[in-house]
Amino acid sequence: MTPNQSYGKKEKLKSRKELDALFNGGKSFLVFPVKVFYTQQEATPAHIKTGVGVSSRYFKKATDRNRVKRLLREAYRTEKAPLVEVIESGHTSLNVFLLYVDKTLPEYLNLKKVMANIMQKLIQHAATQKNP
Repeated sequence: MTPNQSYGKKEKLKSRKELDALFNGGKSFLVFPVKVFYTQQEATPAHIKTGVGVSSRYFKKATDRNRVKRLLREAYRTEKAPLVEVIESGHTSLNVFLLYVDKTLPEYLNLKKVMANIMQKLIQHAATQKNP
């Protein structure tokens, strides 16, 4: 496995402070069935931190929520390479939170297509913020 396709501890968004800043002051867009929250700022060590979430309102069983989160993380891990290149070349840091908003369990192939669209939108947003 190549290093670009890993999803290690340093890439996970867990800080309460960063999460609050993301939800309070960040931007968002929807690529159904995933709502994406993100913030971008200048940083010398360029990095991306990502978190995933699923509503317990729609998925009562923890096993279903965990499966959806696992599928989201896997789709992100396999589709993130172009975004990582753009962020590292721009010397910025990007915090992203992927929230699954549909009421049905997803199929991996559909989620992978959606994740590719999300990565393209994030690349566009990163490029427009870098060059206003």
